[in-house]
Amino acid sequence: MNMPPDDAPAAQGYPAATVKLPGLGGRIRNWFLTGVIVAGPLATTVYIVWWFVGTIDNWVRSLVPNAFWHNYLPLQLPGLGVVLAFFALTLLGFLAANLAGRTLIKFGEAMLARMPVVRSIYKSAKQIFETVFSSSDTTFRRVGMIEFPGEGKWSIVFICAPPGPSLAGHLSSKEYISVFLPCTPNPTTGFYFFLPAREVVELPISPDDAVKLIVSCGVIQPDVRAVIAEIGARQKRIPA
Repeated sequence: MNMPPDDAPAAQGYPAATVKLPGLGGRIRNWFLTGVIVAGPLATTVYIVWWFVGTIDNWVRSLVPNAFWHNYLPLQLPGLGVVLAFFALTLLGFLAANLAGRTLIKFGEAMLARMPVVRSIYKSAKQIFETVFSSSDTTFRRVGMIEFPGEGKWSIVFICAPPGPSLAGHLSSKEYISVFLPCTPNPTTGFYFFLPAREVVELPISPDDAVKLIVSCGVIQPDVRAVIAEIGARQKRIPA
């Protein structure tokens, strides 16, 4: 009995080719991988949130006298420390916005300024927090690319502030800007340096997308077409 060829059209009277379905083992494997894809991000999110809540709860619990917990809250409620910390920080911000609060803060800062080691730590920490949480500062809110470690090799950088007057005087006459080049996959370490502003290509992606790209080692990609177009054109530069 002659069998029809695999590519015989159905119009000649042969039945259309059918797609071979995976066996039971293949379907079980697909179902398992689908379950991992669905449950993995959810479990990771729950773990991180639970760790954060537990850390804040333990920190707040150590600040409140034990008699308060035993007399008024004998049961441990997850998240209560986060709520108390939120209200405490909000109240502190409200008091600091008033004249009396600003006066008290200035008095405390004047006391810290007289301590040799503490004043350096406090001043540095204050500058970092003011820079990170300031809504008007543009530091680390723009992403760029530079040719590093060599010509034709591009690296992601976060655009920082221009050098101050004390540093700008030691640089050449070109307009310089500072950048932070994070390492992969740990973006908390990297290189901070100054370079001419014309050598920085600003990218149309958000800092969040840049962090995802760096941490995932390129697995999570932003809009690659926009990045390639920006690199090829090299028309948009950091404003002087």
